[in-house]
Amino acid sequence: MRTKRLTTQQRQEIFHNLVATQDLGMMTVSESVQHVVKQFEITEAQLRQIEDEGIEKEWPPLNEAAQPIR
Repeated sequence: MRTKRLTTQQRQEIFHNLVATQDLGMMTVSESVQHVVKQFEITEAQLRQIEDEGIEKEWPPLNEAAQPIR
């Protein structure tokens, strides 16, 4: 698969989607990775780089305040 050039906004969207998918708990981490790779038509290597960048820069949803439980 050919590597796509992605904007910061696209990378943030992919990161957000990955975190949200994993937070749902309906898929294993491996399944969520495969899901996001297919959805955005990127390589696993790209997703790993995006994941590392998102964690390092604390992209949303990591930098969003936790919502209180009601």
